[in-house]
Amino acid sequence: MGHKSLHTSSNGARFATVPDFAEVTKGTPEKTLVERLKYHAGRNNQGRITVRHKGGRHDRLYRLIDFKRNKLGVEGTVAAIEYDPNRNCRIALVQYVDGEKGYILAAKDLAVGTKIIAGKVAEPNVGNAMPLNRIPQGLNVHNVELQPGRGGQLARSAGAFARLMALDGDWAIIQLPSGELRRVHGTCMATIGEVGRSDANVRSIGKAGRSRWLGIRPTVRGNAMNPVAHPLGGGEGHTNGGRQHCTPWGVVEGTKTRTRKSRTNLFIIRRRNGKAL
Repeated sequence: MGHKSLHTSSNGARFATVPDFAEVTKGTPEKTLVERLKYHAGRNNQGRITVRHKGGRHDRLYRLIDFKRNKLGVEGTVAAIEYDPNRNCRIALVQYVDGEKGYILAAKDLAVGTKIIAGKVAEPNVGNAMPLNRIPQGLNVHNVELQPGRGGQLARSAGAFARLMALDGDWAIIQLPSGELRRVHGTCMATIGEVGRSDANVRSIGKAGRSRWLGIRPTVRGNAMNPVAHPLGGGEGHTNGGRQHCTPWGVVEGTKTRTRKSRTNLFIIRRRNGKAL
C-alpha cells in the first residue's frame, strides 16, 4: 500500500504520484453489485449550473456498498480487495455462506480469506460489525450509524476511525475524527477497526489534466477578475479591495452554516473546536 512516481521524461508525469494498487487483488467489479452512475456535472433538472467547477470526468460504475451490515449472524469470507473510483479507500468483496455476495469498506489489516460476521454474537475483530453497546470501550470503529438501521454515516473515508469512549445507559459516547464528542444510541451498528489506506491524501496530481479526469474544472480567483465579474475584482496587484472575502454573489465566506437551534445539538457533548455546548 503506497504511491509510486512515474517516469521523468515528460513534464506531465515528472511530479505525479499514483497508487501502486499493491493491496488490490481483483481488477473488475462484481457485475451483480454495480449500477450505472448518473452524472449531471453540477447541473439541476433545468440544466442550470448549481455547483461550479464540475464536469468532464471519466465514466464510473457505482459499487453497491453494504453500509447497513444487516446480514446478522451470517458468516462471510473476504474474497477480494478491490478499487472503487467513487471513494478514496478500498472495498472488500465478501462471499457469505448462504451464497450471497456484498461489498463492505476495506478496514486496515483486512485481508483475503478473513472471516467476518455481523450481529450481537460477533467477536470484536477487525471487519466484524456489532452494536455499540456490545463493543469494548476504547476500541476504534468506523462506519458508525447515527440512527439504528439507517446504515453507517460516520468515519467512512480512508484512514478514518471513531473511538468508543464510554457507555452511558442506553447511549454510547464516541469521539469522532474531528475531535467532537457525540452521543449515539447503543443499538447503532459500527464496524471494528479503522478504514484502510490512511495515506490516500499523500499524492501529487502532477498535471492539470489529471484533475479534469476526476471531473474538477478550473477555478479562477476572484481577485484576478475584473470589478464587473466579482466583488473582489480589480485593483493593482494582489488585493481584496479592502473588504472581507466573499462569493461571487456577495455572501461572506467562512460564515457558520449550522443552525444554532439544531435539534441534534443535544447529542453533541463537545464540539470539534473544543467548546462544550
